[in-house]
Amino acid sequence: MITYGSHPWDWDMLLWHITQVVIYVVVGLGLFGAAFLVIDKITPFSLRKELEDDQNTALAIVIGAIFIGIAMILSAAIKA
Repeated sequence: MITYGSHPWDWDMLLWHITQVVIYVVVGLGLFGAAFLVIDKITPFSLRKELEDDQNTALAIVIGAIFIGIAMILSAAIKA
């Protein structure tokens, strides 16, 4: 077992990483919410009606693809 000094854990580094995770989660959820609002504003129809009432699967797939694209961009930003 490798120990660093007399403490097996570097609590300052762990707290720093947890803080970064919380910040990235908040930023990511904010971007997902903003993207949904932008999509809702630029479409000429009601997203809620199309998704919930009409069960429009194609629209759900398109919105899911947009969210996956945003997630890929966020993961690349976090990795850099």
